[in-house]
Amino acid sequence: MKLNKQKSPQAEKEFGGTLGATCIPVFLPLTVLYLLCVCRSPAASVLQWPPVLPPTDQLWDPLAPVLILGWMALQSFLYLLPMGKVSEGMVLKDGSRLKYPINGIVGLAAVLLTLSLWLGMPLGYLFELLLPLAVCAIGVSFLLSLYLYICSFWAPHHALAQGGNTGNPLYDFFIGRELNPRIGSFDLKYFCELRPGLIGWVVINLGMLMKEVELRDSASLAMILVNSFQLLYVADALWNEEAVLTTMDIVHDGFGFMLVFGDLAWVPFTYGLQAAFLVVHPQSLSPLGATAIVTLNGAGYYIFRKSNSQKNQFRRDPTHPSVANLETIATATGKRLLVSGWWGLVRHPNYLGDLLMALAWSLPCGFNHLLPYFYVVYFTVLLIHREARDERHCRAKYGLAWDTYCRRVPYRIFPYIY
Repeated sequence: MKLNKQKSPQAEKEFGGTLGATCIPVFLPLTVLYLLCVCRSPAASVLQWPPVLPPTDQLWDPLAPVLILGWMALQSFLYLLPMGKVSEGMVLKDGSRLKYPINGIVGLAAVLLTLSLWLGMPLGYLFELLLPLAVCAIGVSFLLSLYLYICSFWAPHHALAQGGNTGNPLYDFFIGRELNPRIGSFDLKYFCELRPGLIGWVVINLGMLMKEVELRDSASLAMILVNSFQLLYVADALWNEEAVLTTMDIVHDGFGFMLVFGDLAWVPFTYGLQAAFLVVHPQSLSPLGATAIVTLNGAGYYIFRKSNSQKNQFRRDPTHPSVANLETIATATGKRLLVSGWWGLVRHPNYLGDLLMALAWSLPCGFNHLLPYFYVVYFTVLLIHREARDERHCRAKYGLAWDTYCRRVPYRIFPYIY
């Protein structure tokens, strides 16, 4: 096959263009390592100057690459198991639909079952390995991104992502040239999106819990809540795995460093900072405080799940009784936009639920440190940015119908606020 060097017409650069694509792959990996260092420090202050820097020997352990590569191999094996159904993705440029195995929840269950049966496994040692594991995950992210970038030049033109096919090597490496890179039927983007990073996040959290048990003979209520909330979140994502096939990550974005690093390094090592923080900085919770936090997480989860389920049901079958009576706006594309139900409250009710849960994950860590709230701040910025990207794409796609929709549903994420 000939090298494909064609550029997409009118490819719009995002994330700061070439400058962002140059700086982000440097800044974000350093941020991961910095946050982990701060987590382990006695002060746990993100504002400390000079910043907390570890000795170089703490950044490497020969066991770390073995664990990372072994984990990737295990998740690949579980991905390939002929269990669960096979679903088709959205229609591609050439009119075809790719097939995807829907068995992520099986992978999570297999890992949890193995850990429960092998109770002597020294999971607490993961706390000591956090930095070396993060370094290796970052290295794997760069290597996989380079592989994807090189291989994309042999992909057919219709398989390229418009946004990541600009002809600028730095930007295309960052965004990703190919939309759905595969090795045979093994979809690399879909695999990384939900498997090694998300399930790895759960395992790391359990490691932090076991480390706390080693240090204090029992797990604190704060640690149990953080583990439970985040396990629920991951289990929900994998139980509803099919829904990811309609997301922007799968449908629109190429698979480059942005998503690779996010999936393999950023998610498992920053989303669970609260658990790592609690190992060094234990917190006590009153029954009333714990009840309030559980209620907040429950409310966020309810909004998140109900709104996502309503959207997914409408996309699958708009005649289903649960969504058939919802008010919609017709568009020139033939699709209809929901303007009632959850999606008549705000344009992204699922983001609202996500943010309420994010706050609930941080509250068990108390109010004396900013670090546990990093995820809330980051996720707020991420979702506002994602909402803005979605706004641009929908306005370009639906035209006047989108303007009508925005007048009907004026609030984006927070009712009566934003």
